[in-house]
Order: sequence, then C-alpha cells, then structure tokens
Amino acid sequence: MVALARLAEAPDRAAIVLDVDGTLAPIVPRPEDARVPEATRGELERLAQRYALLAFLSGRTGDDARRVVGLGGARYVGVHGLELEPEAESWREPLAQLAAGAGWPTEETENKGLTVSFHYRRAADEAGAVAELDRIATQARDLGLIPRFGRKVLEIRPPVDADKGTAIRHLLSEARVSRALYAGDDTTDLDAFRGLEEAQLELIVRVAVASDEGPRELRARADLVVDSTAELLDLLRRL
Repeated sequence: MVALARLAEAPDRAAIVLDVDGTLAPIVPRPEDARVPEATRGELERLAQRYALLAFLSGRTGDDARRVVGLGGARYVGVHGLELEPEAESWREPLAQLAAGAGWPTEETENKGLTVSFHYRRAADEAGAVAELDRIATQARDLGLIPRFGRKVLEIRPPVDADKGTAIRHLLSEARVSRALYAGDDTTDLDAFRGLEEAQLELIVRVAVASDEGPRELRARADLVVDSTAELLDLLRRL
C-alpha cells in the first residue's frame, strides 16, 4: 500500500476520482434505488475537504449521480464524460428513436439523453435477453451508434470521442494535480484507467472493484483490487 501512503502524504496535489454504481453504491436490481451508504458518504465528505479534487465519473447523468452520492463540494461528470462534449447533443434524437422502437420493456430501459441503457439483470431467461439485445445492438450500429455491454446491461452511445478517459484527463488538468487515484468496477472504467495513464502524472493508483460480472481486464490492469464496495470503503479510510 505504498502508493496509497504517497497519495495521502500530499493531498493538496492529489485527486480522488470515483465511479458510482458498483464502486461506491452497491448494485441493486433497480438502478433508481441505488444509494451510497451513509458510512461511505461520511468518508467522502472527509476526502472532499482534504484533497485538491474529489470527483465522480458516472454512467448516470451528473445530476442523478449527485442524488445517489448525496454529497456537495465535489465535481460530478455524467454519461461517461459525454456531458463535457457539445458534439454529443446532436445524437439525442437518434438515441430516443432507438429507445422507443427497440421493443425492450420500458421499466428496463434507461434513456439518459446522451446514452440509452437496456438492463437485463432481472430477466428470467438471461440467454434469451442477451440474444434480443444483440439484435438491438445491430440496430444501433445501423444508426451509426455504438453499443457496449457492461454488467447486465447494454449501453448505446453516440460516436463521439468522449469517454471516462477523456473526462478524467479533463478533470485532472483543470485541477492541476500531480497525483491521482481512480476506482471503478466495469468495462467503461478501463477507459478511465487509460486516461489516468495518459495524464502523465508523477503518481497514479488504479483500483478495481472486482466482481464475477466485471471484466477480467480491469483486475489485470489495476494496481489494487478490492472485492466489494465495503472493501473499497476500507481503502478510502487509508487516504
């Protein structure tokens, strides 16, 4: 844990950037029910006061991520960084058309404006659900959109050069820090790892919150691996 100690010794020059769902807030059957536990929120309040930057990168909208985390005094960037890219706005209508015509249950369809997510965590026939989502993914490609599977979800996004990697580089440059930690649990967090590496800081710490549903590559590329949101809380307490 030498890297954590080095990060904590100079908080005025360091950033803590975190994913939300599956990293801070435990995964729940209905995404709208997710919440960051009170103990975790208390630790985040401490980090917000101590570090040069505390930020949250989420697949949710920034406003929704703020609701789930429940913390002021931090930076929120939503929709995997697309909220920072004006070019993404022109794709709202094609995304809305796809969501309306996909034939996926309304209660399992999450239209975030700049992305659309089709959830299948509660599907009785998971193999059948994935086959149907493959069909929707093909429709998305035909519209020029980009499909990507994550933890029990198919996400459709616009063909815009923006992701958690571009977002984290933006945040770190804006904060003018030289050290940073990022923690995440899913496929899009590999982009954040890449952005952290490309930021050319003097110290980076990549943390994977591992699960059976998460990508194996995330664990392989991480500097530190924890097995649950509770274990991540223990790690944050060391900062």
